[in-house]
Amino acid sequence: MKSHRAWLVWIPVAACMGVLGWAAFTPVLVDSRDKVFAIPEGTYARRRAGDDVDILPSQIRLTLGLEDVLLLKNRDVVPQTFGPALLMPGQNFRLPFEVASEYQFACTAHSSGQMTVIVDPFPGTPFARVRWRAARFIDSLRYPNTTT
Repeated sequence: MKSHRAWLVWIPVAACMGVLGWAAFTPVLVDSRDKVFAIPEGTYARRRAGDDVDILPSQIRLTLGLEDVLLLKNRDVVPQTFGPALLMPGQNFRLPFEVASEYQFACTAHSSGQMTVIVDPFPGTPFARVRWRAARFIDSLRYPNTTT
C-alpha cells in the first residue's frame, strides 16, 4: 500500500521543476521598457498633515534591455523634484538608463528625500532569468499600486 502512495510525493517536486524549467529557459519579454511609478494626487497634503506617506519605494530595480526606462508621473497638485528634474503637476518624466549600476537621486516624493535606482544587467543566463522573474513577482507583491 505504501508503494502506491510514494509517487504522490513526486507530484509537487515535478511541478516545481517544471515551473523552474519554464522560468529558466523561456525568453524574457516585456510589453514596454518603461517602469512606471505615479505620485498620486494628495501626496503633498497628506505629508503636510503629518502622515508618513511612502508612495515610491526607496529602491527601484530596472533591467537593461527589458525595463530600462524610469517613467515618473506626477499626479499631485504640487511640483515634485527627482534628481535635477522638476516635475510640474500632471507632468511625466522619462529617464532611460544605458549602464548597469546603482544611482542615487534626491526625490521629494519619497519620505527620506532619497531614492536609489539599481540597474541590473540583462538576464542572459537561465539562472539570471529565474532570479529576474522571482524579483519582479516579489516587487509586484510589495508595491501593488505603484505602477499605473
